[in-house]
Amino acid sequence: MFLGEDLLAWLVIALGGAMCAGNIAALVRPPKNRRDENDLTKAPILRSLIMATIGGIAALWSLVSLL
Repeated sequence: MFLGEDLLAWLVIALGGAMCAGNIAALVRPPKNRRDENDLTKAPILRSLIMATIGGIAALWSLVSLL
């Protein structure tokens, strides 16, 4: 098997980490230019924090499962 028996745990680490990092990056540094009038000027704070928390918990849980 590609990454051994722990393929699902590695995928959850990758997706959870990307989810956490992407939402935090959207809050810290929003895009300067809007592509069209439907784009938001900044990310919704509460939704981004919730999604970053969910991603962080998933990545942490998966990391603990691997250890």
